[in-house]
Amino acid sequence: MSRVRFFAFFCIFLFLIFPICSQSQSLKSARAVAEEAAKKATVSESIEFLKNAIPRLPSGAEKRSATAFLGAVLEQSGLFAEAQKAYADAAAMKASDAAGMPKKSSEQLVIDAIRCALSLGDSATADNFLRSDVKKSKDEKIIAYTKLYEQWSALCKAQNTQETKGAISTLSSFVSQKSMKSVTPTVLLTLWHITGEESWAAKLKKEYPSSLETSVVKGQSQQLPTPFWYFVPRNGADIPEIAQEGTPTSQAIESSEVPKQMAVKEQIGLFKNEENAKRLVEKLKVSGFAAKIDVETRSNGVKYYLVYVPENATGTMGNLLRAAGFECYPLF
Repeated sequence: MSRVRFFAFFCIFLFLIFPICSQSQSLKSARAVAEEAAKKATVSESIEFLKNAIPRLPSGAEKRSATAFLGAVLEQSGLFAEAQKAYADAAAMKASDAAGMPKKSSEQLVIDAIRCALSLGDSATADNFLRSDVKKSKDEKIIAYTKLYEQWSALCKAQNTQETKGAISTLSSFVSQKSMKSVTPTVLLTLWHITGEESWAAKLKKEYPSSLETSVVKGQSQQLPTPFWYFVPRNGADIPEIAQEGTPTSQAIESSEVPKQMAVKEQIGLFKNEENAKRLVEKLKVSGFAAKIDVETRSNGVKYYLVYVPENATGTMGNLLRAAGFECYPLF
């Protein structure tokens, strides 16, 4: 090959390969991939970008954390089947957590996968996960969620209210068990939703006044509009008005914009009344959290006040909030 032909070939090779090398150098961590995904114009573009970028990450730890991140984005988009698979894939990876990303054990990721399966009303898939190693967990919170989701699975299978009685009885017994304290607000919300008995709502409001579940009971915050909550047989009261006014922020769909900068937040509540939002902010501040309020105006002109706490550098803000008794959901 002549020098001229070789030089031309070499220039073409550099032109073709340089953009790939440049991108792979700048996106060599899960954190960098997540930040780049957040710059995309729509959630669907972010998801597609993540799916393409994850296989090119250099280590198992980076791939695991990025896959778990993908699961969270898919779940918030209402793509529960894909989210369940992403969480399960991440759980199966034998690697540690990547730097700068949320810390998640494999057991926690399996719990996330179970939740997504149940959100679809897919009790068969949920049961398969519930029979896995998570059943042998020594972590009290994992055990609590496993027991809760076993009853949710039973509720998914119920064809009528008569068939929900066994699950209702078991869930009722959980309320007084110390080992179930980490999921008690969710247990109480479930019991209120299924039975319609105001005593469960009263107990929830009295013992967990700052919880997201209490906000749902009061009609001040949105209940996630998933098949589980909408189609399980129930005698419960009507779903609060706010839950029928559109898809919640934490489950934005394709047309919604993703923040132009990586700004992970933990949502604690969504309110129609600004004063209620301010009261929650004050409770969070008393507990040491720098809570803030974002104002959203829906297409119908109604304003909502979103209470959130910015994510911290280690990605552990969600765990800190839950440990302090505040239920939360991540926003990207």
